[in-house]
Amino acid sequence: MSALSSLPNLVPDEGELYYRSGLFGAATADEYYQRLYRSLAWRQEQLFIYGRWLKVPRLMAWYGDPAARYRYSGVEHLPLPWTADLQAIRGDVEMFCAHGFNSVLANLYRDGQDSMGCHADDEKELGQNPLIASLSFGDSRLLRFRHRKTGRTLDIELRHGDLLVMAGELQHHWRHELPKTRKSKQPRINLTFRRIFT
Repeated sequence: MSALSSLPNLVPDEGELYYRSGLFGAATADEYYQRLYRSLAWRQEQLFIYGRWLKVPRLMAWYGDPAARYRYSGVEHLPLPWTADLQAIRGDVEMFCAHGFNSVLANLYRDGQDSMGCHADDEKELGQNPLIASLSFGDSRLLRFRHRKTGRTLDIELRHGDLLVMAGELQHHWRHELPKTRKSKQPRINLTFRRIFT
């Protein structure tokens, strides 16, 4: 049985959203943060959005099994081979979620001006109702969910070592974003584990 079953669903009747504070303790989270920051193949991509190419306001890296190709905003992402750290983290997250993942999107938010626009993870490669596990290392950042029909918002402050899991019909009812902030922020690494269907 998944450890998720012990957590409250934050959006009952509109999908599944689970928050686990401190999945990794401070010392382990510190160690992973330092190693990931130094070792992942970070790059700033350009995405085709609203008819033009724009620089992504964060650094990114895509890792996974060889067949886990992922296309969004006009760019096809070919996975880099799993690193030992990513493999180890994936194992812990898979055990917690009782769910297998074949890829991970790593995002590095360098300061408060790096951000993620409002979107849903609804690409066809993810399947009808994907389970996505989002793990945070580094400084805290606010993740905002916005209901597609009502515009209602739900804010969650994600901290060092926290895990957020999106599942069920969540992507059909809610979009999410990581907005810019004027607060002084240190870097944050976010790992979103997913299963790509090819």
